[in-house]
Amino acid sequence: MSRTRSTERHDLLVGGERVEPAAGEYAETVDPATGEAFADVAVAGESDVDAAVAAAREAFPAWRDTDPAERGRTLYRVAELIRDNLEDLAELETRDQGKPLSQARSDLSSAARYFEYYAGAADKLEGTSVPVGTGQVDYTVREPYGVSAQIIPWNFPGNLFARGVAPALAAGNTTVVKPAPTTPLSAYRLAELCAQAGVPGPAVNVVSGAGETGAALTNHEGVDTITFTGSVPTGQRVMEAAAGNVTPVTLELGGKNPAIVYPDADVDEAVSWVDTGIFTNAGQICSAADRAIVHEDVYDEFVEKIVDVAESKELGPGHADPDVGPLNSAGHREKVTDYIEVGKAEATLVTGGGTPDREGYFVEPTVFTDVDNGMRIAQEEIFGPVLVVIPYSDDEDPVDIGNDVDYGLVAGVFTDDVRRAHRAAQRLEAGNVYVNKWFGDTNQTPFGGYKKSGIGREKGLAALDSYLQIKNVAVNLESGGGGDLPGA
Repeated sequence: MSRTRSTERHDLLVGGERVEPAAGEYAETVDPATGEAFADVAVAGESDVDAAVAAAREAFPAWRDTDPAERGRTLYRVAELIRDNLEDLAELETRDQGKPLSQARSDLSSAARYFEYYAGAADKLEGTSVPVGTGQVDYTVREPYGVSAQIIPWNFPGNLFARGVAPALAAGNTTVVKPAPTTPLSAYRLAELCAQAGVPGPAVNVVSGAGETGAALTNHEGVDTITFTGSVPTGQRVMEAAAGNVTPVTLELGGKNPAIVYPDADVDEAVSWVDTGIFTNAGQICSAADRAIVHEDVYDEFVEKIVDVAESKELGPGHADPDVGPLNSAGHREKVTDYIEVGKAEATLVTGGGTPDREGYFVEPTVFTDVDNGMRIAQEEIFGPVLVVIPYSDDEDPVDIGNDVDYGLVAGVFTDDVRRAHRAAQRLEAGNVYVNKWFGDTNQTPFGGYKKSGIGREKGLAALDSYLQIKNVAVNLESGGGGDLPGA
């Protein structure tokens, strides 16, 4: 894929057709490795969102009533097309988001897997039979909500498009997708592949734009369920908007995730996993291993080794497939560097913290030590390649330290004691707990958070609960008048 300036323009995708935005407004999308704009992308206004929701609503009955086996076969074809176009998709994602090419390739391979996985679930969305006695037959059915609004973030745009759209479609819903304003391109391409595979065009609509576009979508009375991934403040606004129409929401929000290293842990393995957990995608991951809580007996060894790892990282543009790519935008780099300045005042900066003298939005892999859990850098989500290392002693409970944040997305435990690992897993306030590894969740496992990290679950069969509602059917088998009363 050429990296020269493109004059290509991306219009909205509404009702299966590319359409210009009503207000004629376009925004540039920028290569984070260079800071140069390379395409113009439509900005959807309220009337554009109205049109997209109307198209999805009109398409819903036919897609809902499509034989579930046929829905599954269609989604499986989407998976095949993603794999057939993997290299082009990965290059597009790398240029738009900034991540190293191999990581983009992994993201889009996983996107294919989501469509494949939920394709297999489409004809297995069974209800239940409820034993209520001989005079009545009672059963439940699981039915799609209708129009699913999907608001996806900029850190894993193509992957999270698939994570939400695939189960929504498998369950019989139609969708309106709003990608992040800095990374809109993979959503458009994936929606086109859905249509190419046989998903009705109006079933997957894409309306790009920033906060006003998102607000028009989450406030829309024609939306039946909302899936949002992003920051806590924006998630709170989504909940407030949804409350107006009593629209159910699934929220996957931030994290400040503890990686607890016990004194009996294999330190080399712990360092390797924490390295993966904090420096992948330049730390721009809700489930990043951004808070290492390390026993004092192995603290110095852990710090020495993680610093060596951080200092060995090669930074570069994503297309060169370096160890660490740029941050996604100039604004986000400023946020991360502001936190680094806070950290310099609170703790000890042992490596990194700088911004290389080069084009693009790069930040050096950064490690702070002598961190107290009450510090801002230990409490607030930085969302960059910044690790804080917190020591603890025999007199302190590392699980209590790990739980002492507003978040509860993921946590990790490194120990050779299986009993200790299970006890910690029981007590950690997190939706996912990894033992002697990081990023242990897969397409098949439920993912979501405790506390301010979110509501509901993505991934696995549990994700389908966000896209299906239960209807109970009670059939009287007896003749004559009834004597049943409410509340019985």
